[in-house]
Amino acid sequence: MTIFTSRRQGYAAALWALAYGALGVGWALGAPGYPWGAGDPDPVGTLSILAGTSPSFGWAIAACCLATAITALALTRESGRRTPFFAAWAIAALLVLVIPDSRLMMGVAYTPLLLVAPAFGWGPGGATLADAWPWPVLNQLVCVLGGLLLAAAALAYRRDEEHGRWFTPERGRVAVYVAVAVPLVYCTTRWAWALGIPLGVSAEFLAEGEGGVWLAGAYLATFGALGGLLTLGLTQRWGEIFPRWIPGLRGRRVPPLLAVIPAGFVSSITTVAGLTYIRWTVAGRFALSEWGAWLPECFWPIWGAALATATICYHLRRRRDGHQESGVSPLHADHSIRS
Repeated sequence: MTIFTSRRQGYAAALWALAYGALGVGWALGAPGYPWGAGDPDPVGTLSILAGTSPSFGWAIAACCLATAITALALTRESGRRTPFFAAWAIAALLVLVIPDSRLMMGVAYTPLLLVAPAFGWGPGGATLADAWPWPVLNQLVCVLGGLLLAAAALAYRRDEEHGRWFTPERGRVAVYVAVAVPLVYCTTRWAWALGIPLGVSAEFLAEGEGGVWLAGAYLATFGALGGLLTLGLTQRWGEIFPRWIPGLRGRRVPPLLAVIPAGFVSSITTVAGLTYIRWTVAGRFALSEWGAWLPECFWPIWGAALATATICYHLRRRRDGHQESGVSPLHADHSIRS
């Protein structure tokens, strides 16, 4: 028998699909704002797989969104069918991993810097938040949101026991270690460049980035390394109980979604950015002698997959722990929620 922990995710995903489908119809009918093709300021013209589409593609978007809404609503019903579950994951993968490109990760990574820089009178290359988040990139964020809502509904559709057969605490710990280690390869190269060490690149390549470019790269590396440290919280006690040094929160339980939502989002954008570099590598856009500029990024899908695995393991473990502490089994807790 299929167990539902909540129907809210399915209804939220259906509402997102209907709203985005309405946008697709509007674009097909001539409304402004189509985020791909001529409306996308793609600097190289090869970032998005939808770069060659036109606003008439909005009809296809509307049709796909209708199928998404139907799938999401099917996840809210008690049924033993697996079709909605697999369809939901396929659509979620399309929205989270295929539609976006590496600019989404760049926008997320540079946002903290762009928010703080004006206070010190420093503008990194003259860039602003508007440059980091033009509408085509914001649209990618909207697509990822829809995919994550659908993925959450799919997770709620299948009972914990089925997930737990693979997403065990042991695998979660291994996944965390992988998610911490993989980005360090990228971090090492960018830190080296900021120090003037041509690790994985030629001296000429390094000279081309003088004037602050490699400092920005070092910032991104540090941002990734700090994210790796936060990933450790998925298996450490401070990922469940706020540490003593946090005023007002010390000793309180960490809400699971406080870790699950950002970790799930970061796992998706790192995977997308890595897949972009892999596509470019296969297309022959990089020189082997300059491996430091592209090879570390090709490992990012491993980083994203490991982080996603660790996040799911954390989510299921926290849910099981919550049920055990309340003295109610997941099955009975689910029936009480539904009633």
